[in-house]
Amino acid sequence: MDVKKASEERRSLRSLESVEITRDMIDELAGAASLSPSCFNKQPWRFVFVRSREGLDRVFASLSRGNDWFKAASLVVGVFTAKELDCVVGRREYCQFDTGMAVGMMLLRATEMGLIAHPIAGFDEEAAAKALGVPGEAILVTIIAVGRKAQTLSPILSPHQIEDESRRPPRIPFEGFAREEMWS
Repeated sequence: MDVKKASEERRSLRSLESVEITRDMIDELAGAASLSPSCFNKQPWRFVFVRSREGLDRVFASLSRGNDWFKAASLVVGVFTAKELDCVVGRREYCQFDTGMAVGMMLLRATEMGLIAHPIAGFDEEAAAKALGVPGEAILVTIIAVGRKAQTLSPILSPHQIEDESRRPPRIPFEGFAREEMWS
């Protein structure tokens, strides 16, 4: 699969089914992320891969209302960083930007592997960080549910979530997020 195809096929679906997660699969996901660019090659991203039932349940306990679908994940990836791990140039703190690029690479690799990898913001940051053993000074950027696309829609999804499963949510057109030469 090429990058264009992986980008087009990548979806943040919520109807997941269980898949056996091997150490080789984790290595593939981490390896793709590790190839991401970063400021002065500082590589500020940190990941915790959780696949044990006990570990998953600890993370699931931190979920916000409306994210019960996340509990179908076979793997959870905790993504964190810290300002001290990356460049700070004036007001620009690159740690989250560089970590986001690494996550993007991971999502594309997951798509190539036939997996769904869905990052969310709907969790209690303190509880999730504790469940993942994230150091106190670090920023837990996201947690990612990884599984296989279910053949049937999850019955716990809201009507809005069901709609998003059936079609790609609309994208903002070029004029809404980009300009040529200057913004204004």
